[in-house]
Amino acid sequence: MKFPEISASTRLERLQPPKGKVRMVLDTDTYNEIDDQFAIAYALLSPEQMSVEALYAAPFFNDRASSPGDGMEKSYDEILRLLDRLDMPAENLAYRGSNGFLSDYETPFHNDAVQDLIDRAMRSADPLYVVAIGALTNIASAILIEPKIIEKIIVVWLGGNALHWPNTIEFNLSGDVLAARLVLDCGVPLVLIPCQGVTTHLRSTVSEIELYVQGKGAIGDYLAETFKEYSDDHFAWSKEIWDVVAIAYLINADWLPSHIVSSPIISQQTAGDVVNRKPDDWRKHQLTWSFDHSRHPIRCAYYVHRDPIFRDMFTKLDR
Repeated sequence: MKFPEISASTRLERLQPPKGKVRMVLDTDTYNEIDDQFAIAYALLSPEQMSVEALYAAPFFNDRASSPGDGMEKSYDEILRLLDRLDMPAENLAYRGSNGFLSDYETPFHNDAVQDLIDRAMRSADPLYVVAIGALTNIASAILIEPKIIEKIIVVWLGGNALHWPNTIEFNLSGDVLAARLVLDCGVPLVLIPCQGVTTHLRSTVSEIELYVQGKGAIGDYLAETFKEYSDDHFAWSKEIWDVVAIAYLINADWLPSHIVSSPIISQQTAGDVVNRKPDDWRKHQLTWSFDHSRHPIRCAYYVHRDPIFRDMFTKLDR
């Protein structure tokens, strides 16, 4: 499979932290968790730093969905609920994505989200930021259908674990391993924000949410409600809100110290079907990072400054 080659100078330029207001689209498995909702609200409440041009519903499969397609539909419906509480129209903004995960590289998914990404990227004069906070199915499908978008986009992905972590068994990566491999291998400019070992401490508590989120309009009440309903036991309990970090990178990259590294390789240590699986099978795959320093460079975050990110998000909810 051949993809367009980006010159070393262009790639390094694209991997520089963003400056000024950027154009972006957000690919999200919104109903899977409760932090996607925070990320969508954070992005839409940051018009000074970014223009959110589209929201794509991504597939997911766990105990909150009967299939990847059901997960995508539930995510799409959740996007609509968020837009309603933000008093924003969904037309020409929210798009349904893929109803499954990649089974091979010959049959990408064709849907509204994938087509919008291709069209939006190809007609863009400046690079389009594609922020992904779920499985990479939609983005990988768009690349397979129109490889030239590699020259037009910069992917910012919350996925996998830290490069030093003993494994990279993580929901977003494991959801569609083939899609993750393609994005890491194809040469698209990529900013990788790992989960375990990097964003691990990006958490909040009920008391903090009640102080700074609840009561901040319809969207604040909805976010607080979903946060508190996630667990029946709030004693000494905190909840990760990792997905907001991908939005924070576009606002102030200093909050996410990062460096340039060679794109890692996803290695699977045990045989298994990564396509036809039950909701919790992703935990069983022994996925690890491997390294070949001759591979193309990406930018990878190695730490997150939690407090300024939450301070900025809470401030914007209070406007």
